[in-house]
Amino acid sequence: MWNEFKQFAFKGNVIDLAIGVVIGGAFGKIVSSLVNNIIMPLLAKILGSEKQFEDLTAFGIQYGAFIQSVFDFFIIAAAIFFFVRTLNKLQFAKKKEEVEEAPKETTDDVLKEIRDLLRAQAEKDKTE
Repeated sequence: MWNEFKQFAFKGNVIDLAIGVVIGGAFGKIVSSLVNNIIMPLLAKILGSEKQFEDLTAFGIQYGAFIQSVFDFFIIAAAIFFFVRTLNKLQFAKKKEEVEEAPKETTDDVLKEIRDLLRAQAEKDKTE
């Protein structure tokens, strides 16, 4: 059982996933800091608010904190979208190169191979 667990845990995909989770957590903190310390204070200044944006409330509802979370989400979603989009373009370009490198076999080539095989078979039958 321990060997099976080691095989699973040390496969490339699991390690890649763990690294992705750690980097994603760090990226989330960076985005939260960007939103909390740069974007929201600028937005508060533009809207003329003296309070911190996260302190804005109405009837006990902290809509300022909610708006900050929405900004966090959109920034992270946009970053992931652009990363995946770039990755897909690179993979598509790589696949395109691989396809272009492989010589295409035309119908004429196949027919020539069949003709040559038939000739070889006919010559073999004549010699026997």
